[in-house]
Amino acid sequence: MKQIAQSILLLGVFLVTLSFAQAQIIDPVKWTISVEKASEQEVFLVFKAKIDKPWHMYAQHFDEGGPLKMVWKIKETNDFKKVGGVDEISKPHKERDVVFDVNVAFWSSDVVLKQKVKVLSAKKFKIETEVTYQTCTDEQCINFTKDFTFDVEGVAQTETSATEENAVVEEIIANDTAKVEVEKNDSTQTDTTKTTEFTNAGDIDLSNDSLIWLFWVSFLAGLLAILTPCVFPMIPMTVSFFMKEGDQKAKGKFQALFYGLSIILIYTVIGTLVAVLFGVNFANWLSTHWIPNVLFFIIFVFFAASFLGMFEITLPSWLINKADSQADKGGIMAPFFMAFTLVVVSFSCTGPLVGAILVKSAGGAVLEPIIGMLGFSLAFALPFTLFAFFPSWLSNLPKSGGWLNSVKVVLGFIELALGLKFLSVADQTYHWGILDRDIYIAIWIVLSFLLGMYLLGKLKFSHDSDVPFISVPRLGLAIVVFSFAVYLIPGMWGAPLKALSGYLPPMSSHDFDVNQIVRDSETQTSLSEKPKYGEFLHLPHGIKGYYEYEQGMRVAKQLNKPVFIDFTGHGCVNCREMEANVWSDPRVLSMLKNDYLVIAVYVDDKTDLPQNEWITSTFDGKVKKTLGQKNADLQITKYNVNAQPYYVLLDNEEKLLAKPRSYDLDVEAFVEFLENGLKEYKNRTK
Repeated sequence: MKQIAQSILLLGVFLVTLSFAQAQIIDPVKWTISVEKASEQEVFLVFKAKIDKPWHMYAQHFDEGGPLKMVWKIKETNDFKKVGGVDEISKPHKERDVVFDVNVAFWSSDVVLKQKVKVLSAKKFKIETEVTYQTCTDEQCINFTKDFTFDVEGVAQTETSATEENAVVEEIIANDTAKVEVEKNDSTQTDTTKTTEFTNAGDIDLSNDSLIWLFWVSFLAGLLAILTPCVFPMIPMTVSFFMKEGDQKAKGKFQALFYGLSIILIYTVIGTLVAVLFGVNFANWLSTHWIPNVLFFIIFVFFAASFLGMFEITLPSWLINKADSQADKGGIMAPFFMAFTLVVVSFSCTGPLVGAILVKSAGGAVLEPIIGMLGFSLAFALPFTLFAFFPSWLSNLPKSGGWLNSVKVVLGFIELALGLKFLSVADQTYHWGILDRDIYIAIWIVLSFLLGMYLLGKLKFSHDSDVPFISVPRLGLAIVVFSFAVYLIPGMWGAPLKALSGYLPPMSSHDFDVNQIVRDSETQTSLSEKPKYGEFLHLPHGIKGYYEYEQGMRVAKQLNKPVFIDFTGHGCVNCREMEANVWSDPRVLSMLKNDYLVIAVYVDDKTDLPQNEWITSTFDGKVKKTLGQKNADLQITKYNVNAQPYYVLLDNEEKLLAKPRSYDLDVEAFVEFLENGLKEYKNRTK
């Protein structure tokens, strides 16, 4: 009887221990999938995620340079074709991330996403999908990759099915470019289950704040467009059209009102077409791929050259004449074609502003381009409508002249400065190294200085008139521009320039960083081997270390030093907070630089490994082909943990020196953690 009791007790202890070990693998989001009928030949692949509190999950579309975005891959076959991208039925919450200083989007409650597909097969078939995403709390972050398989019923094929299938071939080809980019962004975490119900994280409601902000920015852009030389002189010309009606004031006012509404309609339709025809997948490709970013850079430089007087941009005369002829016919369509004529003729000045709004808004989803163009067109149409409604106001309108040329030149300098951002995105994404942070800042300083000189009348372009004196507003603007140039100067030596951090390349691309030089001059134990992957992976605060577990452990044994393992990620917000607030403490920094050998293990790095370095996971049986996948598997298999940041202290036999730590901004506790590890290591090596 006693032996039976002991056996039961041992079994209980074993089960408790096992459950505790398994509990370390955190998976805070549960997924369920289903298929819904959309039409006779179309279905929705429905993904539902239930998120545990207090976790949140990052969405598909937000600014680059922050946490990991959600990325979907759908294995395409001849049985179906995708219609658009994965639609976020549950709109994410959007806010500014203070750590990365970028706008992010995430969910923190139940999520519904749908992918529409067109069924091309008459037989039952399977659709294989994969999603990669990041989930976080205030203390830790985890990356996941999950697989889902849908069983889809075939549909009866009509005689037109083959024709319809051929008709969409061009669209499929067009989507391939976006698909390549998505597959390139494939994340690297472990798939912990293969059933249709999983655990994951995050869901959110879309905040209206971002849309309101986009509307008002677009509205201000519309007001700015009115002051351009292509638009401002057209105000009296346009108003004269509505004065042709003589005494029919009621009709004239009605046409003036319809004229303004037509301007809003035309611009808003442009935004709607961008949203509907291209959708969110195109928006993601548009904001990240080098082709559109370099193209936008060239376009901005082209318009800037025109604004500075190098040449004039003119549209085909047949297009303008056609619009004019329709406007002259009168009737209800006359105001519409007057509006269309205005949009066409003013394109050379409004094109950059409209394009900038569409590019900025395209980084979001379907609604943003519409809201952006609505705000722009409302401001753009307002003065034309008011002056057409009240022609007597024209007497108070300033006459066009040299001041419009000055506005044009100022816009040219602004176009050059803003155009650099597009080139910078491509440069960072593809590691070209042609527009590092210091070069970027230097160009902005030069542009600001030249603009200031122009405002003071010391610089003159071909289409400018003489400036006999400087007005007070012009002097004030010059002071602002020169002050901005002075603010930029410390950035050449590594000043953070926090107010512009969202527009500048990362500090890691800075060639001459005084702070880095000071850190490098400090005494620190030199490394006996060149760190593998050290050409593109870096540790903060000038710490020298390794980025591959095997190499780091080997060197630590050679140097007879304890090991500090940092399980981290490029998109880990909490990792950056720990580095900024805890690692920066002089006591912590001294021990990391001198007493430990640091190994930074990036679990989300997408670097492909050579085939001889691939591993087959003992946890999920999958082959790990990237550095991030291999590192993530290392964390799970050795420590039963999949969250970052996670800090481990080891001796040279890969045994723990202290209980590992995760996210905790208590500096004193972290110092104690490192000191206890050193004491234990010294005791073991005596």
